[in-house]
Amino acid sequence: MTEATAPRIDIDVQETVPTIYYQVAMPQPETHLFEVSLQIVNHTSSILDLKMPVWTPGSYLVREYAKNLQDFAAFAGDKPLSWRKISKNHWQIHTNNVSQITVKYRIFANELSVRTNHLDATHGYFNGAALFLRLLGCDHLPIRITVIPPYPQWEVTTALPTMGEQSHTFYAADFDTLVDSPFEVGEHQVYHFDVLGKPHELAIWGQGNFQVQPLISDIEKIVQVEAQMFGGLPYDRYIFLVHLFAQAYGGLEHKNCCSLIYQRFGFRTQDKYERFIQLLAHEFFHLWNVKRIRPKALEVFNYDEESYTPSLWFCEGTTSYYDLLIPLRAGIYDAKSYLNYWNKEITRFLTTPGRKVQSLAESSFDAWIKLYRPDANSGNSQISYYLKGEMVSLLLDLLIRARHRNQRSLDDVMRQMWHEFGQPEIGYTPEQLQAIIESVAGVNLTEFFESYIDGTEELPFNQYLEPFGLRLVIEKEEEPYLGIKVHTDNGREMIKFVEAGSPAQLAGIDAGDELLAIAGIKVTSHQLSDRLKDYQPSDTIEVTIFHQDELRTLSVTLGQPRSTKYQVIAVNDPNTIQQENFAGWLGMPLSTIG
Repeated sequence: MTEATAPRIDIDVQETVPTIYYQVAMPQPETHLFEVSLQIVNHTSSILDLKMPVWTPGSYLVREYAKNLQDFAAFAGDKPLSWRKISKNHWQIHTNNVSQITVKYRIFANELSVRTNHLDATHGYFNGAALFLRLLGCDHLPIRITVIPPYPQWEVTTALPTMGEQSHTFYAADFDTLVDSPFEVGEHQVYHFDVLGKPHELAIWGQGNFQVQPLISDIEKIVQVEAQMFGGLPYDRYIFLVHLFAQAYGGLEHKNCCSLIYQRFGFRTQDKYERFIQLLAHEFFHLWNVKRIRPKALEVFNYDEESYTPSLWFCEGTTSYYDLLIPLRAGIYDAKSYLNYWNKEITRFLTTPGRKVQSLAESSFDAWIKLYRPDANSGNSQISYYLKGEMVSLLLDLLIRARHRNQRSLDDVMRQMWHEFGQPEIGYTPEQLQAIIESVAGVNLTEFFESYIDGTEELPFNQYLEPFGLRLVIEKEEEPYLGIKVHTDNGREMIKFVEAGSPAQLAGIDAGDELLAIAGIKVTSHQLSDRLKDYQPSDTIEVTIFHQDELRTLSVTLGQPRSTKYQVIAVNDPNTIQQENFAGWLGMPLSTIG
């Protein structure tokens, strides 16, 4: 959507408070440099403090956006003003008591992700936290932003309303709103459609094999299902910003839009297309859960440092639970496909050793230093709050549904959280979250939270699946246990992960080693499983590797086979209650899953 069709507003400039005006230009997009000009009018202090955010809401990692800022300068008219840098992201300008100040700087933008900036000959994309300096003490003030495209055919798409009749000029009510409103500038494709009487846009940058009308039809279904769950849409206009690029994958939520990045040729096969729909359903669900229903620690954003909460499992994990369920409710896939997705998720969870080491609450709390910074030992010591949060949300939904014969569900938890915290936009504490879940479930969940959220006890899937006529089974593994994961990297067979306590680790094999041979014969990542099937548990084999460029041959004693695949199937002869519970949960007969 271009600014020509965006909502317009007019504001009166008050002479008693500072006014903030940003200009963003990109005269040579091939250089990857945004040229930013900040003008402050009615400044009354002898010192002006400016800070660059270190992170962006929704992505819990300090990314040090100031590292991309260069060529900082400050002026009063044409006269330079003296300034100094106070810290990594803090600039202080001596204003000489002038009331109008101009600050200029450039931002290097060559990282294509949903939370950073990217500028090249094809487009410009930027996020507020990664581009704009904050005026300390002025976060509550309105901001005007003018974008100057490098070419006349480039247009601007953003969720911000346009300001008056000024070309490419937009209005943000405050700094939080500016941070929450990414910009796409270029010749991207924009498609308009209405859902429930409100305008929506699908803006796509990059070529791909998507079919726009079926895609929009499915997006409309997702919007309708989620709106029905919460009783309407909490915005006047919404934009889906999509970047198509190589093998990328990710999303970032905002109040009135979302940014999605996906592989350009990932729309033809049904499973890859459904993965994109799940990503979109996830980020759209966030406009309720996270953007408006959010933990107390994130009620007011601190752009200078981390904000810790043990509740990211509910923010992200519960949203992940719904990103599988919403497309089912929308009729995009059936219950059999839905459970197949669960097979993959449960397998991923139960084959992550770190689930026994790190609790869900700890995973949430330590997101800032762990989730976004994986290392060779992460699989052994960590569990994703997305993944385990999704598992726990499944158990909670099944618990509530089984106790109340589908008359209550996790949907009711979400609705109550929306009414009590989301609509008034006040943060919740972990205790308040637990209290609402308990009130809907009608049972004390202290033991559940202590065991599965604050603790590391194994999740009892079958206990919660059985009332719905389902059970989790293990697919028998044939190969003896070695304990490594190998990927081909530029023709080399690199060991990416070594499980703690495995035969491989005990023999001295490390992540980062290059696998060369078993029993003196070359082996690749694709051949490894079949080669191991030629041996029995307790057999000792010779494994040849390069370890830090040193050739080594190690003796490894293989262990008993380990389960690597799990499947949810129907129980034999389900009773009437089980069949009713299943149909009430997934809207289809239990017999449909075969």
